[in-house]
Formats: sequence, C-alpha cells, structure tokens
Amino acid sequence: MTEPSDARVGLYIDFDNIVISRYQQLHGRNAFQRDGIRDFNRSRADADPDIAAKLASATVDFDAIIDFAASFGTMVVNRAYADWSVPVNASYQRQLMSRAVDLTQLFTTTTRGTKNGADIRLAVDVVEDLFRLPDLTHVIIVAGDSDYIALAQKSKRLGRFVVGIGVAGSTSTSLAAACDEFEDYDSLPGIEKVKVAPPIVRAQAERRAGERAEKKGSNADAADNADAAETPEQADPSETQPRRATGKSRRVSTIPMFSHTEDAQFDEPEPAADVDPQTVATELLVRALQIGHAKGDADEWLNTGTVKNQMRRMDPSFNEKPLGYRSFTDFLSSRDDVAELDEDGPQRLIRLRPEADSGR
Repeated sequence: MTEPSDARVGLYIDFDNIVISRYQQLHGRNAFQRDGIRDFNRSRADADPDIAAKLASATVDFDAIIDFAASFGTMVVNRAYADWSVPVNASYQRQLMSRAVDLTQLFTTTTRGTKNGADIRLAVDVVEDLFRLPDLTHVIIVAGDSDYIALAQKSKRLGRFVVGIGVAGSTSTSLAAACDEFEDYDSLPGIEKVKVAPPIVRAQAERRAGERAEKKGSNADAADNADAAETPEQADPSETQPRRATGKSRRVSTIPMFSHTEDAQFDEPEPAADVDPQTVATELLVRALQIGHAKGDADEWLNTGTVKNQMRRMDPSFNEKPLGYRSFTDFLSSRDDVAELDEDGPQRLIRLRPEADSGR
C-alpha cells in the first residue's frame, strides 16, 4: 500500500508537440509539414521509403519519458492528448497502452484541425486534478509551448513541484524558467543520442525539398489549367459570367488538420544561440556560488548539492550531462579555475576562488 507521505505524480503529454518537435529537430524546420507526415502511412505498399526512414529515426521513446516521470514518485495520472486516428499517432498506441497511458482523443471539429486543442484540454485537466487530487505533489508537462507558462505558474502557486520535458530547439526558454525543473528530451536516461545534421546542411536539404515541391506544384497547376481550358464549341455562349471551375479544374487548398502545422514553430522564435553553453554553465555556477557566499561567510565552504539546487532554481534547464559530464562533481572539477573543490571529508564541498569573484 502506498504511504501517505509518498510523492504522487501527474504526467501530462502534449503528444503532437513532442512528436513534431522531435521530427523537426532532426530533419529541419517545417519538415513535418513538408514531408506530409500527418497523412503518411508507412505500412502502405506505396509508402516512400526515404520518408519512412526519416520518421523511424525520429521515433520518440515514451518509455524513457514515463520512466523518468516515475522517478519522482507514484504515478497517479498518466495522460497523452492527440487525434489518435492519425496514422503517425496510431503507431504509438501499443507502446503507450502498455504503460497504462490514458489516450485522450482530440476530435477534429473544424477545417483548421485541432490547433491549440491539446493545450486547452491539457490545461483544463491539470487545473481540475490540482483541486480534485489534493495529494498530487508533482505535475510533469511534456511540451515546449509557451502556452503552458501560465499553467506551470498556477501549479507552483498551488504548491506543486512542476517539471517540464521538451525537445531542444522547440522549447520556449520562458516555459523552462516557469518550471521548478526542466529536462531536455535528449538528456533523459535511456535516450539514444542521435546526431543532428549541421544547420547549413539542413538548410540546403530544406531548400532542395522546397524547390522539388514548387516544381511539382507548377506541373500540377499546368495540368489543371489544361483540363480547365474549353474550346469555343465546348463553351456555353449563353453564359454572361465566367463559369466557376469544378472538379479537377479547381484545386482546393486545405489546411492540414493537425496541431501546430503552421509555417511557424510551436512557439515564438527564440533568439539565436551564439554563445557557448559551457561558458553559460560556468557563469551560472559562479552566480550560484556568489549567492551562497553572500548568505554567510565569503570564505565558507558550500555543499555541492546545495549549489546544484541553487543552479537549478536559477535555470531549471541546467543539466551537466548534455555538456559532456557524467556527474555534477565532474562538472565542478572541470571548473577548477573559478571554484575550489574539497572531496576529502564525508561531504563534497566547494567555494568560489577569490580571484574569480573579484574578476567578475
């Protein structure tokens, strides 16, 4: 029987957001729409093998996400929001159902699809659960959309610990700051590291794909115009107004009925990251140590666990593993020019070097 003092976790997955973000992280901006993934069914005999391979390489490991969520405590809510009739979504159903995930169906009710449907439904359910389940201690949101900032803030005000999980490149920095802790999908335990093509290579591939699509569209339009053309004998001389084209003579443009399928990213564009993440991490460490020393003696040794907690409070997205370090101690050891580490006692202690403090 679960002890009353145990942490109880609610996991809420914006399925479209994480799947599309992962695909576009690996294959370029707007690749999900450009490749027609919404209507792509790899089980069909005429399925493009190249698109199938790209889709397979971008498969999201939800087992790793659920395992990470379970590390915080007992899972009492486990929901994923999507239109499960879409082939790419349906391919995940077996995996999710085997982990007791509640598949919440979002029905398409307009020609614009379910845009923001998951955002609104997920937010409503979280707020309802916060009042319906007073013992819920952790709220984990799998998404990177800035629409969830208010939800994260509300959950924190109601006394819950908020964890965010998102894909690098498609996550709002404002959302990460609104959470108590934010994890990059690639940094989760069990996620196989996938090499992402350099931006220039991806840009070239996107340009070639756009040129092919434009050429294909031009050919299709030319064929439609030829079909629509009428000879004088075919035309009805009694018509005083141009006849409205029907059937093949008029191409109807529709918007794909899938969440977040606009040309823009899910979120507001983030500023270009032209700074070294190692430098950013070093500056974060120095600020955390300065704050720790400001609360006590300037020469006081600080517990490394306390320092890491302070760094995570300042930047919930901080994680030493994506930076190439197996542990936080390894990260601190690599910063011996700004911090002094003491590992002789029962606890690992650290303090800021005076020259590093005075130089900033």
